[in-house]
Amino acid sequence: MTTTYRRHFMGSALALSSGLGWASQAFAHDDEGFRSGDRVSGRKLASRSLVRGTNGAVATAHPLASLIGLDILRQGGSAADAAIAINAALGFLEPTGCGIGGDAFFLMNNLKTGEIEGFNGSGRSPLRQSLKQFQSKIGNRKHVPSFGMASVSLPGCVDAWVKLHEVHGRLPWSRLFDQVRHWAEAGVPMTQTIGYYMMRNVQRLLQDGMGIEETQNLKATYAANGKTAAEGEIFRNPDLARTYGIIADQGGRSFYEGDLAHKMVAYLKKWGSAYEFDDFKSHNGAFVVPLKTHYRGIEVYGLGPNTQGLSTLQILGIMRSFDIKAMGFQSVAATHIMVEAKRLAFEDRARFFADPDFAKTPSDHLLSDAYLTHQASRIKVDTILAPPPFTDAPHHGDTTTFSVADKDGMMISFIQSNYRGMGSGLVPDGLGFMFQNRGELFSLNKGSANIYGPGKRPFHTIIPGFATKDGKPWLAFAVMGGGMQPQGQAQIISNMLDHGLDLQEAGDAPRFNHEGSSEPTGVAAKGVGRVHLESGWPEKTVMGLEALGHKIGPSDGSFGGYQAVMRDAVAYAAASEMRKDGLALSY
Repeated sequence: MTTTYRRHFMGSALALSSGLGWASQAFAHDDEGFRSGDRVSGRKLASRSLVRGTNGAVATAHPLASLIGLDILRQGGSAADAAIAINAALGFLEPTGCGIGGDAFFLMNNLKTGEIEGFNGSGRSPLRQSLKQFQSKIGNRKHVPSFGMASVSLPGCVDAWVKLHEVHGRLPWSRLFDQVRHWAEAGVPMTQTIGYYMMRNVQRLLQDGMGIEETQNLKATYAANGKTAAEGEIFRNPDLARTYGIIADQGGRSFYEGDLAHKMVAYLKKWGSAYEFDDFKSHNGAFVVPLKTHYRGIEVYGLGPNTQGLSTLQILGIMRSFDIKAMGFQSVAATHIMVEAKRLAFEDRARFFADPDFAKTPSDHLLSDAYLTHQASRIKVDTILAPPPFTDAPHHGDTTTFSVADKDGMMISFIQSNYRGMGSGLVPDGLGFMFQNRGELFSLNKGSANIYGPGKRPFHTIIPGFATKDGKPWLAFAVMGGGMQPQGQAQIISNMLDHGLDLQEAGDAPRFNHEGSSEPTGVAAKGVGRVHLESGWPEKTVMGLEALGHKIGPSDGSFGGYQAVMRDAVAYAAASEMRKDGLALSY
């Protein structure tokens, strides 16, 4: 291991252990030399075997959410029904990654039409608040605050559930909430990773100077006894149970048109927001036609802007000009090519990605073979590209993703988030969830496609993933985590198609996360960024990347969370992220 690499990894444990308890014991264990045992079959890098079944499959970030989803499937529910029940469950079980205060997106195959369809469930800024009015509230800031009221955008999650159920649901709407209502009232033992992130999030949100207008509701909901629930302690959220009861009994649109909407608006206006009841009543997410590209014999799909799904497709489109397989798994050459492809794709992301109602992204051009081949020709095999503005301060998004498939062949990749951490820090009175801070991702730079505007959707990082083979649904998957998502999806696809890893092995394999590309928020770019590597990368690869000019960063926990379901000729295979608390189930 090079001196630089060793210094980064040992330093990361010290940095994460300082201040606010941000350390994970996993980092210390690595430094002490502990390693996992050996499996008797499969590749040694895999944490577990694939889960296989013929009738349905689920993969989520929490065991109880997986059980709830599988139970819905066994009751005769569709993958759509299971997805709604899972997401509702995770809003209680994993509030560090999602909740009904956030937005939602999905990709799926429509059994009636045979087409792959997507859904954009992002909320908008206040309809009556201009850029000038917004800037007057936040002062002379160059960027939208990360937390507090200015960062809030209207939550689109529940509407996404409604639209999904209307078109693809089979079971009664109210039945999808039965189990989560029970568990949110009764309580469940806190899991290890979620407990760690909840402690970390709440402590951060309660720091002085965070600019959050009100935190008493946050404390009451997530730290009722003066601290968050630790691993093994019982966590409850009776307020959320009651909110889910209203949504179950009165329908999902009650969140936007009923008493819940009035309560949210009253709270938001009390603390300075420009949102009105009409903002909620007029909200509607939309089914959309996804973008796609080809890679090694499959078709890969992604949602267009305002999401970053196009970036995944561009990375893969650039990579296909190179023989990644011949370069070798975790080789210097293959890793270098993938990082450079990411850097090039993210420059387009920074320049063009925004709400399509306000800005036209030239998606056809950016995905054309001619353009992607040209981009690939810019990559140098013996050195990194000089920085045309490449870097900015890294940003992380805490998200949840899950994949579901049913006995009829419907497959869904669903992703949902409050964005940075648990969200804005603002919990509406008595409702048991936190508003997202996705509004932070607007730009304030004049001329930016993503500049703040009234009734506008901000740039979005969360993206589901989907792929077909021979024209048939093959893979529903995603890798959560801010800017990690497109490069994580590309690594999963490459691990499987270039290097022959199975669905679980592809997710367990050590990942890289390049941070420092230009951002749609308009932050100034400097340098060439930093390639963060998990500790499983070969020393010779680390040394080789440094020799090419890459700056190597620590294994800092920024490598996302993966869930996937795949269909082969006779059955489903499912895989779950070993970096999270969840599991995959099938029957």
